[in-house]
Amino acid sequence: MATNGPFGIDPEDFERALREAGTELRDLIGKAGGYLDRVDNASVGSLASLLGQFVQPERPRPPKPEGETAGETGSGVWAIYSIDDTGEARVDQVFPSELEALRAHRDNTDARRRVRFLPYGVPASVLDAP
Repeated sequence: MATNGPFGIDPEDFERALREAGTELRDLIGKAGGYLDRVDNASVGSLASLLGQFVQPERPRPPKPEGETAGETGSGVWAIYSIDDTGEARVDQVFPSELEALRAHRDNTDARRRVRFLPYGVPASVLDAP
């Protein structure tokens, strides 16, 4: 036992076990291939139809815009603003996230008060009503 390494495994036993496992795996793959050939010959369907029962088809996704917008990169603030009678906007509050802004704006009943993302470097005058 002392000559068989720290775990008491003879290297020849280890090699034999791996060789037998490889043979068994090869036989198993051969049997699976024979089964799939029978399925195809019996006109039940192809391998794709067999596997299609377990795998959902990939749904087409809408194309992604060319580049990230300022809202996606997070370089700006969410502003709650009001529009006065002349159409000029006045920022009431700013928030770092959309969720916080919408929570603060949740109970609003004033139609002139709105929430919008305002990128850094853009003047608040873009919020003015046309």
